Amino acid sequence: MSLFNVFQVSSSAMTAQAMRLNAVASNLANADSITSSDGKPYKAKHVVFEATPMGANGDLSKGVRVRQVVEDAAPPRMVYDPKNPASDEKGYVAFPNVNVVEEMTNMISASRSYQTNVEVMNTAKTMMLRTLQIGQ
Repeated sequence: MSLFNVFQVSSSAMTAQAMRLNAVASNLANADSITSSDGKPYKAKHVVFEATPMGANGDLSKGVRVRQVVEDAAPPRMVYDPKNPASDEKGYVAFPNVNVVEEMTNMISASRSYQTNVEVMNTAKTMMLRTLQIGQ
């Protein structure tokens, strides 16, 4: 693997983690909203990653890319509140299926992964600069 491929692999991972952070932010922002733009409760979104080849000429390095963003299939969270105008005939209000604790965990994991890839890129850059200084 070429040292330059390190930058491609890390940048692809950073892009994927940024999309994951955006999905988490959207989920957290809509955790207590009763209806979305289509009139139904918001459904949590999750990012699905896949490995993708980064090198050429038989290089085995792989990066990551976002395959798709999927909606969580879990049912909405039902809360009994008969005074709410959005309640059904039994007095229940359908809230989004967002688990705030899980989303916070995803946010911490994604930000740490992003930070790690930044450190990998900085280390590779430092190694390249020191290699150039050897030749001087």
